[in-house]
Amino acid sequence: MSILIQNGTLVLPEGLVQADLRVEGAHIVQLGPNLPAGDSQCLNAAGKLVFPGFIDTHTHFEMNKGTPRETADSWETGTRAALAGGTTCVLDFAEPESGCSLQSALDEWHSRADGHASCHYSFHMTIVDWNPSIQAELPAMTQQGITSYKVYLAYDGMRISDAVAYQVIKAAAKEGALVGCHCENGDLIDQAIAELKAAGRLAPSSHPLAHTAGIEAEAVGRWLALAEQAGVPVNVVHLSTRRGLEAAQAARSRGQALYLETCPQYLTLTEEKYQLPGFESAKYIFSPPLRSQKDVDALWQGLAGDEIDTLGTDHCSFCYNTTKRLGEHDFSAVPPGIPGVEHRVVLLYTYGVKTGRISAVQMMQALSQRPAKLFGMYPQKGSLQVGSDADLVLFDPDYRWTITAAGQHQNVDYTPYEGMEMAGRVDTVLLSGQIAVQNGALIQEGLGRFVPRGPAQFWR
Repeated sequence: MSILIQNGTLVLPEGLVQADLRVEGAHIVQLGPNLPAGDSQCLNAAGKLVFPGFIDTHTHFEMNKGTPRETADSWETGTRAALAGGTTCVLDFAEPESGCSLQSALDEWHSRADGHASCHYSFHMTIVDWNPSIQAELPAMTQQGITSYKVYLAYDGMRISDAVAYQVIKAAAKEGALVGCHCENGDLIDQAIAELKAAGRLAPSSHPLAHTAGIEAEAVGRWLALAEQAGVPVNVVHLSTRRGLEAAQAARSRGQALYLETCPQYLTLTEEKYQLPGFESAKYIFSPPLRSQKDVDALWQGLAGDEIDTLGTDHCSFCYNTTKRLGEHDFSAVPPGIPGVEHRVVLLYTYGVKTGRISAVQMMQALSQRPAKLFGMYPQKGSLQVGSDADLVLFDPDYRWTITAAGQHQNVDYTPYEGMEMAGRVDTVLLSGQIAVQNGALIQEGLGRFVPRGPAQFWR
């Protein structure tokens, strides 16, 4: 049976449009005013915004699997939380073990996700090693629908040299793939941590001192210089600072094509969280860390000016009372990560659309359209048009509620957004044409499927 969404406000690139939308099977089949009900199941969307399903460009589920530092959210719990929050597709990071093939990581991530996910999913592939055999695997990755990669300029065991980063950018470009980068200067981080520990500064308050704005800005500038030399567009993931944004703006002013992602924590929280009593600030240890209000304001301006392209969560959940406490006597041993996949959408609406910082259309572009284009899924995803996938979100802008750890689906014992009052909620979610969330409650799980992706669709 088809489903007819009536009386809603469709959020389209050209603006807000009062119209109905019909779904049949897994696809959108009709849009228009006052569509006849026929034998369709009718959903009344009066007073609600109808968005294409939201895409989280940055998650880490079941990371460090089988170790004391394993993340709290499995594929079951993480995608359940994502779906409840209006995210219909996540892009997670497949990470090969050192010395192992890309295919081994892809196989492992499929084994974790396939049959366990409640929203759709695909994988970015992390480059840990780089040699002729790894490079030779890239065409096979493309054939299997993997068209994005990630490299690190920080973290022992993960970071690569500038020369390797340059080679990866060029090799991926031959596949029509996009490379994103964790932009921090790893050598400077290691030196800062050593100096802080030598001075006996072991509390969580030292974390931002080891990950300063300059450390990010330097790495952003270096990453973009490598891309400029290669002549290829690249992505900067989880941008957190005004200085990093300025480095990207300067590159764009020279004509360079590049893409930027930020996260809700960098738009809603500040570095004051590192001054909480006791060990409480460990909840906010993630990299890059929280920044100043001036940085928050600059990122909002970047989002409003369409200079920041996407909004991922970097969801990497560690329980505070167990896993985070592995670093109770050494801030650098606290597993870095933050939960957020469930609350990204409502945070952006509350602090962005509701306050007038951005429009509902800009919200749709950052959470749906641009991620779908950048990561090879458009127009099947990220769009309300005939033939597109029926991944849809009905958002109630009038609902008021408060975020609490007790009320979340995320399998972690805290939320960094505890007590924050939200304007609006995800009311209904359709996944491939099936109602998975209704009246704010999950009613179907396990519907998620792998999304093979095509080449990036660049617009800059």
